Amino acid sequence: MHLLEGKGVTKYFGGLAAVSGVDFYVDKGEILGLIGPNGAGKTTLFNAISAALKPTRGKIFFKGRDITPLPAYRICRLGIARTFQTVKIFPHVPVIRNVMVGALFGTGHRLSAREALKKAEEVLEFVDLTDYKDVPAGDLTLANQKRLEVARALATDPELLLLDELMAGLTPTEVAEASGDIQQLRQRGITIIMIEHVMQAIMSVSDRIIVLDYGKKIAEGTPQEVAANEKVIEVYLGEECDVAS
Repeated sequence: MHLLEGKGVTKYFGGLAAVSGVDFYVDKGEILGLIGPNGAGKTTLFNAISAALKPTRGKIFFKGRDITPLPAYRICRLGIARTFQTVKIFPHVPVIRNVMVGALFGTGHRLSAREALKKAEEVLEFVDLTDYKDVPAGDLTLANQKRLEVARALATDPELLLLDELMAGLTPTEVAEASGDIQQLRQRGITIIMIEHVMQAIMSVSDRIIVLDYGKKIAEGTPQEVAANEKVIEVYLGEECDVAS
């Protein structure tokens, strides 16, 4: 049984199919990359998984359970957390309290304020933000705001983490650090689906990649297979992509 599986997932906006009949799965412990041109439907698919949007057709299963009808808070409490393409922090609230929100409201069990504080401190140590815990979140650099989003998601104790363009806008050094963070997340037992346009990074960390174009899945395979796929090269990569060994 796959950890997460989508069957025929479709989302229409008016007469436009942003996602059209997409089948996908991810297994426990896997890092699945999701790539494609802007407007290909990647974030819409994330929104369908996390229940920010309901699919027009199709079903999504988590550990064999049909989660398609469930609201977003139930999805989160079952063990699916996400970050956003544009960071959605509470800018005027200290970093530690941003993370406590995840611990207090995103898990399937009640925590006291003291327990949530302890959980937030542990997560901030993992993402290397302890020194900034009392800083207003809006004063962080973009790279650290993205780390904060990851921290808040981790505070919900997810089994599956959806990362939406975690590396967008980062410097090469910050991209390398983020890649290392993703590998550490896997070592913690967290399964990851990630949307990314930084090809060197997603090719180096992903076990398998799905490519979307105009809402449809056009390719799926290992990074090496996808990088050599003629259709993917034509619609997205432009030329064969170097894949880290």
